Amino acid sequence: MISVCLADNLPVVHYGVKSYFKDHPEINVTSHIGSYLMIPEALKNKRIDVLVIDLELNGMKSIYELKAIIRSFPNTKVLVFTNLNEQIYASNSIKAGVSGYLHKSSKLEALGSMIQRVAQGIVVVNESAKISLAIMAKQNKTEQIYRKLSNREVEVLRYLSDGKKNNEVSKILGLNEKTVSTYKLRLLQKLNVSNLVDLVNKAKNLEIV
Repeated sequence: MISVCLADNLPVVHYGVKSYFKDHPEINVTSHIGSYLMIPEALKNKRIDVLVIDLELNGMKSIYELKAIIRSFPNTKVLVFTNLNEQIYASNSIKAGVSGYLHKSSKLEALGSMIQRVAQGIVVVNESAKISLAIMAKQNKTEQIYRKLSNREVEVLRYLSDGKKNNEVSKILGLNEKTVSTYKLRLLQKLNVSNLVDLVNKAKNLEIV
């Protein structure tokens, strides 16, 4: 039996996932948590084979925190289950060390299949994410620049798009304010814009945020 911990903000997601897998012959959702800060305790208290986590989980400030989970609990596979754009976040999540990435628009049947494959040690993303990643690999250098932002650049861009100032972003991500300014400058250059308003608009048009 595969033991699963679901980390998500929304009660309806917890209810839906728990109900769907209630009588599943191979998957048992043994833990439900609604905050990143609850993860260490949840993984220490019982054997968890797969952690299903939303990238927008309360208290989770950065995709780099996935690395901390994976490093601290090497026997637990991490599967991202989120609404965030696959074209950007699937590749960055895999780079961070997760074992799978699934968009929440997918059916719970697909989630079950992915949980089983991840538990077997297979790194997997769904077909739409695979197609997106394959397209990225074939794009020319100019096209790739829009899609191949670093994890940190994507995170900084997300917070800037939410209206956060440089000093606020620095506190959230634990970075020096000058470092945030450097990331902001790189983003302006990579997206070929000259100001924050155009940067945010372009990021939304490209579905980065």
